[in-house]
Amino acid sequence: MADKAKFIEELNAKYTPKGEHIILGKGMLDGEVVPEVNVSIPLKTINRHGLIAGATGTGKTKTLQVFAEQLSHAGVPSLVLDIKGDFSGIAEAGQMNAIIEERYAKTQLPYNPQAFPVELMTISGGKGVKLRATVTEFGPILLSKILELNDTQQSIMSIVFKYCDDKGLPLIDLKDLKKVLQYVTDNAEGKAELASNYGSIASASLGAILRSIVALEQQGAGDFFGELSFDVHDLLETRDGKGVVNILRVADIQSKPQLFSTFMLSLFAEIYMTFPEEGDSGKPKLVLFIDEAHLMFDESSKALLSQIETMVKLIRSKGVGIYFITQIPGDVPESVLSQLGLKIQHALRGFTAKDKKEISKAVENYPTTEFYDASNLIQNLGIGEAFITALDEKGIPTPLVHTYLISPESRMDVLNDAEVSDLVNKSALVAKYQEDIDRESAYEMLTTRMEQSAQNSAPAQKSRPVKEEPGMFEQVLKSQAGRTFTSTLMREGAKAILGMLGLGGRKR
Repeated sequence: MADKAKFIEELNAKYTPKGEHIILGKGMLDGEVVPEVNVSIPLKTINRHGLIAGATGTGKTKTLQVFAEQLSHAGVPSLVLDIKGDFSGIAEAGQMNAIIEERYAKTQLPYNPQAFPVELMTISGGKGVKLRATVTEFGPILLSKILELNDTQQSIMSIVFKYCDDKGLPLIDLKDLKKVLQYVTDNAEGKAELASNYGSIASASLGAILRSIVALEQQGAGDFFGELSFDVHDLLETRDGKGVVNILRVADIQSKPQLFSTFMLSLFAEIYMTFPEEGDSGKPKLVLFIDEAHLMFDESSKALLSQIETMVKLIRSKGVGIYFITQIPGDVPESVLSQLGLKIQHALRGFTAKDKKEISKAVENYPTTEFYDASNLIQNLGIGEAFITALDEKGIPTPLVHTYLISPESRMDVLNDAEVSDLVNKSALVAKYQEDIDRESAYEMLTTRMEQSAQNSAPAQKSRPVKEEPGMFEQVLKSQAGRTFTSTLMREGAKAILGMLGLGGRKR
């Protein structure tokens, strides 16, 4: 039996922040809840990123729900990538039941069922705020990464963007980009313009780029690129002091990995470019939760993985925290995992040798503790229980604590279709981004130019056939002198022929 008094003293010393904080649950020792130990996380360290991991059915999604609720209470908005589609219930109040009553009796905390402010969002045409971006906002380098172009093709893409900038051709959607590539490849005027000012480009390379764009369109990117482009500052809303929980439903990520990569790269880049440096602000400005993160790491392009690694290192200076929710810590690349300050580890199951290896690796990443046999306990954590280690206000890792997590105050089930429709219909953001704006851009401009060029080069058509101009010989024959010469020639020729036949006239 561990020393309970020592446990309370040591854990409270590390999990009682002086500044603003959120509470995730109560400490446990020898399988019993210790209500004297609050497992609290300082808000100032939330932007140091984190991981929520555990086997299927161990309560990861409900932990995510609790986390988002606690942030909302603190006035911190969040963006949740809801891949399983089971997070929308946070928009409705929860209901007391026997399980929740038992849990809160053990924690000795009050249970206040309530709804939280929610915005539903989509990148693939579902119900909610339409998230879009223009091709110009992506820029040639980011777009080239998404299209997985080689170095030569990437330089060509940069030339095409420069050409459009110089010629005043706005690149709004993929239709614009395809038309520009067609214009400088198939149109003589466009081809000459590009060659004379920017150098000649092989048609094969332009064709390869065009094929990559078409492949991206097949995953639904045609709906993503366009106007009105989404302003990332709209993710920072609060209502009645609560941070808005923005839920992006991306249930079809597995069939559209490139589209998802496109969105993630765009989001990270836009946040990093537009949010000001925050420094040590006391609490985060925004928190991103990426559910089922193993799907993202498995299915997405190398460009996305590289970008995530970079952004995890840099974006916290903008006051933004990123949290990955997945089954085992090994799903997250080592370079990313090493940057995560808060780790919430639900139970892992050691059914195979590989599973046992993952368990050993997970335990090795936790601070050593005298209170738990971590490698054994991690396989026997109950639903709604987790190992937690975080960073204190000085950035020092806290001791590993077996935590009895609180329950969500909102509904632990999804919204029905009628509730989703009602939420969407009342949303000011949905109304703001609902309409597709198709202003004149490169597609319309170049289509008009190509049509005019075709009309100017076509032969003029008249109602009567045009006679050919007579040649010099014809002109001579049709003149007065020509006609006299012809008549004399014919007359004298006729006489000569008749004379040869003995039919000539009488001699005088």
